[in-house]
Amino acid sequence: MKNKNVAIRKVVKYLNNPEYDGGFWLPNIQRPFVWSPEQIEKLFDSIMREYPISTMLVWRTHSLIKRRKFIDNYHDGIKLSQFQVPEDSRTKLLVLDGQQRLQSLFIGLCGSHSKQELYFNVLSGAPTHTEEMRYQYRFLDANRASFPWVKFKDIVFSNEMPNDLAKQLETKAASPITDEQERRLIRNLWQAQKVFVSEEYVGYQELDSVDNPDAYTENDVVEIFIRANSGGTKLGKSDLLFSLLTASWQDADEAMEELISELNVSGYEFTRDFVMKTCLVLLGKGAAYDVKKFRDEQTKQSMIDKWPQISAAIRDVRDYLFSKTYIRSDKALPSYLTLIPVIYYRYHYPENWQSLAGLDTYLLRTLLCGAFNGRPDGLIDKCIRRINQDKTFSVANLFEVIRSDGRNLDVSEESLLQASYGSRAIHLIFNLWYRQFDYQPAYAGNLPQVDHIFPQSLLKSIKDENPETGRQSLMRYPAATRDQLANCMLLPADENGFQGKNDALPRDWFADKSDAYLDMHLIPKRPSLWEVERFEDFLEARRALIVEKLKHLITDTETDRFSSTPDAIDNVEPDEVEDVVVSSDNDDLTDGVNSLEAEGEERESSLDGVDAKGPEATLAKFLERIAEPTKYIAGFRTKDGKELALERKGRDITLWTQTVSLSGAEFEPAREYSDTDPRNSNLNRKNCPALRLGNPAYVWKLEGADDLLDFVNWYSAASVLTPIETG
Repeated sequence: MKNKNVAIRKVVKYLNNPEYDGGFWLPNIQRPFVWSPEQIEKLFDSIMREYPISTMLVWRTHSLIKRRKFIDNYHDGIKLSQFQVPEDSRTKLLVLDGQQRLQSLFIGLCGSHSKQELYFNVLSGAPTHTEEMRYQYRFLDANRASFPWVKFKDIVFSNEMPNDLAKQLETKAASPITDEQERRLIRNLWQAQKVFVSEEYVGYQELDSVDNPDAYTENDVVEIFIRANSGGTKLGKSDLLFSLLTASWQDADEAMEELISELNVSGYEFTRDFVMKTCLVLLGKGAAYDVKKFRDEQTKQSMIDKWPQISAAIRDVRDYLFSKTYIRSDKALPSYLTLIPVIYYRYHYPENWQSLAGLDTYLLRTLLCGAFNGRPDGLIDKCIRRINQDKTFSVANLFEVIRSDGRNLDVSEESLLQASYGSRAIHLIFNLWYRQFDYQPAYAGNLPQVDHIFPQSLLKSIKDENPETGRQSLMRYPAATRDQLANCMLLPADENGFQGKNDALPRDWFADKSDAYLDMHLIPKRPSLWEVERFEDFLEARRALIVEKLKHLITDTETDRFSSTPDAIDNVEPDEVEDVVVSSDNDDLTDGVNSLEAEGEERESSLDGVDAKGPEATLAKFLERIAEPTKYIAGFRTKDGKELALERKGRDITLWTQTVSLSGAEFEPAREYSDTDPRNSNLNRKNCPALRLGNPAYVWKLEGADDLLDFVNWYSAASVLTPIETG
């Protein structure tokens, strides 16, 4: 790997310029440019202040990778396809990391943003707070810019000495400038000359596959690209694989843009990643990404030839969602991957599509229970094999496949009630509940919004006495209590806005509402429950109404202490709760029915040599127990103090851990919990203080003994991301 540095004025001349070692270009792996004018202006201020900007990553190659130009004159709605460059085998430099910075420099120095060019206030630069703009930049219309605002590209590309240029600019001032202003003007021009022209301010690392073709294979570049971009927008292998595909398909970008634009016109967020994975599955190549699949000429040609049928199948399933189900927006679609088996059936058995039965049940169960969360590629392939075996879309048989993969399909009362403000699960539930709501209102700004019945601001203000200080400083109602489903309702934006409910108290908002309104929102009709002093009683009464409304969804009929004696649990400290399980939200990762002891030979055989007590015994061999396990949780600690908890119920191996660096990990969390997300209440001070409510956590699903051992080795060496709060 070579490290190089270049001046900013030079590097922008290298963009789109084949005369400089083939020129700098953007491969199709790169997502669209997303920086706002304000972000670009702040970048230029940072450079003038000589703040460091990150080193970029460039791939020098002559591979047939489709690429595009950097955009000079940017505007909203611009189509990337118009910047495509025909692929060739000549040497070229492809920017893998640093697109946003280079594109911003190109727009500011060589182009425009929404027809406005970048201007610099040449009299700015006075010392200011670190977070504020010291050197003032603005995108302005030429007819509205006057001294001291000067087009910045005229400064950077001027060959005049800064002192001479300053004299020229002074003549444009409406009135004579002061001596201090003149000194600042000259200092600013010298500073611009220094950081944009004289110094080699931009650094980049070059992966050279031309002079050293064995050093970096395309698979290496895929992995390097993903790791380089892991701190920003999540990027997947599909992005580079798509660029490999487009080498054989001239119109791939336009076809993909057209399909995704059509799919998302009514509020969904289908992605290229989803479409690419779906293509692989429909063509019988399996759900996992692999460079070899897209280097295979037969696969690529099949995708090109069958694109009309593939895109038609995806459109039909999307149309079914929008027109015939409760899943009418992206907010109500927790996982798009659950659609892939449906699209497969539509593609391969189109004659039976119109008579398909049970599809709503399939969608509802898999989405509410998060059946396709975590690492779903193997499950998708198993579902496809079952569809091919049955020659039909049998929901019962597919559910058997999903359950045998160790995934939950049971909806309990608590898993419904634990849906919280901000989650997609709550939107899915509300779509079922508020069937009369129009998710395509007359104007986009009136989309339905989730609102707190008892306002956040009110509940946050209620404090209890801290026994250690004697002050009223302990918040009575934490975020998990404030944000739960029982304190949320759905309102159109205009009803929830400034002139609507806003932060109105329930006693005021519901006072003049009809019974029909209260029934629609499942509001207890006793006005005494609308008082803030009765908040907890209100929650209990509304939970009962919600369960009655949605009881047709509930499949888990097991009675536990949470549902039968809520008052007892409300008054128990977390440390005291040993045998009470609170579900892990709507992405419930526990089966909640079969204990490990009941697994018997099935559990033992599936873990290849782990003793009869299964994964818990394995963990006990390598880790230190934190406390005696409860019925539901066994807590462990690594040698360096990181905590890990095993869920003791369920057919799969489900682990809770602290949030750690995922760099180099072969595993992906099934779910990330924020510090306010409800979780299993057995994760408490006694059993797992670092994993209890108030700390972030990861949940993992593993498939067997080998996975478990590999995971323990990796986790023991991983570094913690977020400090824990154990007090």
